[in-house]
Amino acid sequence: MRYPEFLKKGESLGFIAPSFGCAIEPYRSAFQNSLKKWESLGYRALLGPNCYEGQGVGISNTPQACGAEVNDFFLHQPVQAILSCGGGELMCEILDHVDFEAIGKAHPKWFMGYSDNTNLTFLLTTLCNQASIYGPCAPAFGMEPWHPSLRDAHGLLTGEKWTVESYDKWEKESLKDENHPLEPYHVTEENRVLAFPQQDAAFSGRLLGGCMDCLVNLTGTRFDKVEEFCHTYRQDGIVWFLESCDLNVFAIRRALWQMKEAGWFRHAKGFLIGRPGIHGQQMMGLDQYQAVTEVLQEFSVPVILDADIGHLPPMMPLVCGALAQAEYRGGKLSLRMKRG
Repeated sequence: MRYPEFLKKGESLGFIAPSFGCAIEPYRSAFQNSLKKWESLGYRALLGPNCYEGQGVGISNTPQACGAEVNDFFLHQPVQAILSCGGGELMCEILDHVDFEAIGKAHPKWFMGYSDNTNLTFLLTTLCNQASIYGPCAPAFGMEPWHPSLRDAHGLLTGEKWTVESYDKWEKESLKDENHPLEPYHVTEENRVLAFPQQDAAFSGRLLGGCMDCLVNLTGTRFDKVEEFCHTYRQDGIVWFLESCDLNVFAIRRALWQMKEAGWFRHAKGFLIGRPGIHGQQMMGLDQYQAVTEVLQEFSVPVILDADIGHLPPMMPLVCGALAQAEYRGGKLSLRMKRG
């Protein structure tokens, strides 16, 4: 696994928009404050041409323009790490225009984002054998003050903190809007991480995953090299982290079934399942927990549910491709990640 060098003060941090840009509020103001925060910490900001664009369909610009921006920042711009400006809907359409072969041969750089950015975080790891960070997008760093999860994400980029733990509370309804773009997470719900089977567990393996809305869309395409990747790292095994945005409980179950049938889970050592974006849903006798456990129980490995991963913040930033030791005890989850 190829790991980028850690971000040091004085180095440049790149910002690109392979999915949505920061063209409208509250994202524009949050992004601008994020830039101030990063610069106050001692880093230089270098913005791509699509950061404030909004002319694309489900993404910031045309697929060609977004792909060109990705290639430029990974292959040519003098930055050590790259943050995405946001999630979106159709980042998959830029993949034809991303030069994964060249990126896989170039000096690695950190990339951080989540949701639609799974199209890049996941493929950087499985196609380019390069670690990436499934974590907050750039505007989140504009909140005042930073939630501890933002400090964790900063710590991953700098190498100062590679152990993350579940947080005390989570946000059910955000207070951030056009008039309050810098609002911090509105954490009101007591955190209750669950396990299946219902017992303490410890397991390790190589982290891999992202947003299932995107992953199921990649399954079976020419970009799907997951079986080969998992086979390469079969001695480590895979700790899958999975979450969903818009999928209902039946769509979650179908997505997991499809990934399972594609051979993705053959070397699974455990599963970390984030709170679904549609939380607490029940349909025709199926809830968000059964949607997961009834598909994954055949692997006889720990399944952690309602973890701090994904669309209902805060989220634990995870290094996709890194080795990790997961420990679940008393309703709390901790992850100790390392290079290897």
